[in-house]
Amino acid sequence: MGNLKYKRVLLKLSGESLMGKQGFGIDANVLEFFAQEVKSVHSIGVELGIVIGGGNIYRGLSAGAQGIDRVTGDHMGMLATMINSLALQNAIEQKGINTRLMSAIQMSQIAEPYIRRRAIRHLEKGRTLVFGAGTGHPYFSTDTAASLRAVEINAEVIIKGTRVEGVYDSDPEKNKDAKKFDNISYIDVLQKNLRVMDLTAISLCQENNLPIVVFNMNVPGNLLKLVSGENIGTIIKN
Repeated sequence: MGNLKYKRVLLKLSGESLMGKQGFGIDANVLEFFAQEVKSVHSIGVELGIVIGGGNIYRGLSAGAQGIDRVTGDHMGMLATMINSLALQNAIEQKGINTRLMSAIQMSQIAEPYIRRRAIRHLEKGRTLVFGAGTGHPYFSTDTAASLRAVEINAEVIIKGTRVEGVYDSDPEKNKDAKKFDNISYIDVLQKNLRVMDLTAISLCQENNLPIVVFNMNVPGNLLKLVSGENIGTIIKN
C-alpha cells in the first residue's frame, strides 16, 4: 500500500465524459481508460465509490422541451445513469476488481438496493462501489447524489473528474486567459457562480465539511497522483 492522502474517496464522473469524441452514447475506449485509472488507485488500497451521470443518454432537465414533465424526465435520467453504471461496473470487473452496483431505485435483477451499512461493508472488504439512479428522487442532480453518498459512506473527499485542470474564474475552453484557483472556499464558489456543482451539492459538502477536489480526469495517472497527495486540480473547502 502506498502513501495515501485519501483512503476513502467518492469519484464523481459526468455521463458526457463517457461519450469520448462521439456525440452521444458510450465510447469503449473511455470505459477502458476509466477502469484502468480505478485499478491504479484500488491497487494501493483506496476505498472507492463512484457516481456517474446520465447526460450522454438522457438529460431530465431538457425533457420539458420535449413535452415531458420534470418528474418523468428525471426518472428517465436515473435509468440512464444505470446504463452507464452497468457499463462502468463491467469495465472495472474486467480489470479483476470486485465491484458492486447499488441502485437508489429497486432493480433487484441487476443491482443491489442502496443500503448504507452494506455499502460501507463492501468498501471495507475492498470492493469498488458504483452508485446508480442518483438519489432515487426527482429534482436532485447526480452532483447532489454524489455529495449525499460521500457523506453517508464517510468519504474523506469528493473528487470530481472533468476535462479541465480544476476550477477557473471563467470557462478555460472559451477564455484562454481564465485564471485557475488552487484553493477556493464553498462560499466563493457559490458567490462567483462558478458552476462546479449545483447549489444543493455544494451546500451539503459545506455543512459536513467535506472537501471537493476538481481535476482533469482525462490525464493518465492524475487520479493516482491526487489520492497520493500531489497538488492536482483545485480543492474546495472551508
